[in-house]
Amino acid sequence: MKDGATRDGFADALLDLASDPKLVVLDAGVSDSTRTQKFGDKYPDRFFNMGISEGDMVCTAAGFATTGKVPFAAGFACFLLGRTMDQILVSLAYSNTNVKLVGSHGGLAVGEDGPTAQMIVDLAYTRAMPNMTVIQPADWEEAFQATKALFEHKGPAYLRLGRPSVKGVYDSNHKFKIGKGHILKPGKDLAIFATGIMVQESLTAMETLEKEGIKPTLVNIATIKPLDVELVVEQARGNGAVIIAEDHNRIGGLGDAVTEALMENEVHVPIKKIAVNDVFAETGNAKDLFEKYGLSANHIVQTAKSILKK
Repeated sequence: MKDGATRDGFADALLDLASDPKLVVLDAGVSDSTRTQKFGDKYPDRFFNMGISEGDMVCTAAGFATTGKVPFAAGFACFLLGRTMDQILVSLAYSNTNVKLVGSHGGLAVGEDGPTAQMIVDLAYTRAMPNMTVIQPADWEEAFQATKALFEHKGPAYLRLGRPSVKGVYDSNHKFKIGKGHILKPGKDLAIFATGIMVQESLTAMETLEKEGIKPTLVNIATIKPLDVELVVEQARGNGAVIIAEDHNRIGGLGDAVTEALMENEVHVPIKKIAVNDVFAETGNAKDLFEKYGLSANHIVQTAKSILKK
């Protein structure tokens, strides 16, 4: 298992894919931070630094896709989504254009960059768009594999990445598949559906819970859309209570995706969301922000105990 940021798994996958001339990479002036510069240094003829012009980047990527190229267009999530909704909606989603958007530095985990850079609504934006696939990997390995899977996938997609380095969850034996969740740890008392960095928080919480005799099932939901409804329903029914954990606003993200799936399949179990409670946070380090805004492992522990009492 390899430790590292998901943005680094993405960048390393681009280098692994680089022998295919169809791959082109675009960046919105932050290539050092998104790590696309690694590709740009080795393959300058297929790397396009568009500067602080995200709308132009999205439309240029769409143009490349119409010629048979497979473009990955990267930027900070707050700007990549915040400045380009019309271009993404029309030139990618409506047109079903084969462009892979890569939003780095998502959620409160970006910390010190402050509330205007802490993108907490991107999953809601992209999940609501027809034709759009939405993925958020849990670690370096899953980001590496997800990038390669998206290269083969036909159609528009959004890949959400993080800045912090995280502990490796998977090794190379893991087989990532778009649209499939994965049971990381089986249990019996409740199901925790987590995505992205919240998989790490959930694993930490489980260590405490297991010491107290509580055995949750941890399910990594890397594909937000299309959701693995079959697995979600199966684990909710089998465990009897559900916690959904995401570094995103409680409205529109994984929490809503899971609860909608359970409602539509008439699964009636207690459900709690671990997410940003529809507020803008403040500037601070990620650990402190997670504690203050209810995303930390401590909050998962307390929520698990509370839901089991009911």
